Amino acid sequence: MPFSHHSHSGQFCGHADNSLEEMIKEAIARKMQVFAMTEHMPRDRVEDMYPEELAASQTPADLIRVHDDFYTEAARLRDAYSSQIHLFIGFECDWIRPSSRGLIEDLLNKYRYDLFIGSVHHVHAIPIDYDRQLYVMARAKSGGTDKQLFEDYFDSQFDMLQAVRPPIVGHFDLICLNSDDPNGSFKQWDSVWQKAIRNLSFIAEYGGIVEINSASLRKGMNEPYPKREICEVVMPASSNVQLDEEA
Repeated sequence: MPFSHHSHSGQFCGHADNSLEEMIKEAIARKMQVFAMTEHMPRDRVEDMYPEELAASQTPADLIRVHDDFYTEAARLRDAYSSQIHLFIGFECDWIRPSSRGLIEDLLNKYRYDLFIGSVHHVHAIPIDYDRQLYVMARAKSGGTDKQLFEDYFDSQFDMLQAVRPPIVGHFDLICLNSDDPNGSFKQWDSVWQKAIRNLSFIAEYGGIVEINSASLRKGMNEPYPKREICEVVMPASSNVQLDEEA
C-alpha cells in the first residue's frame, strides 16, 4: 500500500516546495492511499530560528501562527479529499533542549493530531543538518570531533525518546549528514554504537516506529536514514519500520 508519514510543504516550511494541496493532489496521482501532513512544530525562541526565517523577519509568534494555519488547512484538505485518500494530520517535533517537552505537550493538547514524528535537528541548541558551518559549530561545543558530537546527538535523542515516546522516530541517524564521513560506519566508535543500540532498544520497548527516510539520498548520501547497519539491528528485533521520503 503506497503511503507516506513524513512530509513538508513549501506553504508552511522554508525548506520545501509546493502548496499542501498540490502535494495531496500529487499523492493521489501517484495512487497513494495514505498520506500524513507533518509540518515542523513552532519554536519559541529567537535563537532557535533558522537563517531563512530570520532573513524573512519572522518571529516565534509568526511560527505559531503558521502552524495554526497549517492545522486549519490540513483539516480542510482531509475533509475535501476524504473520498480519494486517507489523510493524517501530524507534526514533526524539534527537540532542542529539555524544555522542548513542554512545547510538544502543549501542541498535543491544543490540537487533535493523528501522529507526530520525534526528531532531533539540534545539538547544544545548534542545528546539525542545516549546513556544514553550523554542524562544525555544534561539533566544537562537543569537544571538536565527530565522535563526541555523535555521542551527544544520541544522548539528546534518548532524552527525547524518554520524554515524549514519539510514535514515529524521524531520520534516526541524521547526525551523519554534515560529518567528515557521512557514509562511514557508527561501529568505528564503540561508545557511539552502544548509544545508538540503546536508543533502538528503547524504541522497540515502547513500541515506536523507526522510519526509513530516503531524503538522505537527495542530499548525496549513499543510504537512506538510518544506515543499513542500523536497519540490520531494527528489523530482526521488531517489525516497526516504515518507508518515508520526507517529501
